[in-house]
Amino acid sequence: MSLTLSFACESVMGDGTRATQLLSVVPRQLVIAGWTGRDAAAIEHHIEELEAIGVPRPSSVPLYYRVGAGLLTQSPAIEALGAQSSGEAEPMLFFAGGEWWLTVASDHTDRHVETYSVAVSKQMCAKPLATAAWRWSDVAAYQDELELRSRILEDGRWVDYQTGTFASIRPLGALRDGIYTAEGAEGRFMTCGTLGAIPNARGEGIRPAAEMEIEIRDPRRQRRIVHRYAVQALEVVA
Repeated sequence: MSLTLSFACESVMGDGTRATQLLSVVPRQLVIAGWTGRDAAAIEHHIEELEAIGVPRPSSVPLYYRVGAGLLTQSPAIEALGAQSSGEAEPMLFFAGGEWWLTVASDHTDRHVETYSVAVSKQMCAKPLATAAWRWSDVAAYQDELELRSRILEDGRWVDYQTGTFASIRPLGALRDGIYTAEGAEGRFMTCGTLGAIPNARGEGIRPAAEMEIEIRDPRRQRRIVHRYAVQALEVVA
């Protein structure tokens, strides 16, 4: 049975009013776009940091990882093998009802597997995403103003984990066009990159958490899309 995702999709009318429609779509294809930052020097620095802990250098920048579309979930909880996985907030574009839409997702990844194969690590975990979306054509012209944020539950309290704007990420339309045509096809989904993690008091950057909240915010129209999910770590049995 095919997975069906449902979204409350908001669009802006010509007179500035907003309308919401319910949209259901069966995901047919999922792409994780990686190494999508605009600052080439910063990307190279990050690649070298990851190489130092055993993560292989990408073969190209940006890089498009194909993973199973069945990994997408709007559930408030996921399961992951072991305690070494973690999420990261990412803008997500998807094509449904004849046009592109924007939502927020988490590229939840197995960090142990990532040290020997980034591509395999992307396939290891469910990919949570929100149940709301905005029409991409409504925000594309000012996408750099959009804010991307995440928080994690750590030591019993919610703390900021990522914060920034889309200006740190390559223009989403260009990323999409690197693998898809602008016309799109029903059921195509793509995450578009992320921001660095904010270290905690112990100096830990990328790290696991029992719960995560991901968000995109539109300050121009004073609206946001938020999704929160919990992670249950499954025992690793030898």
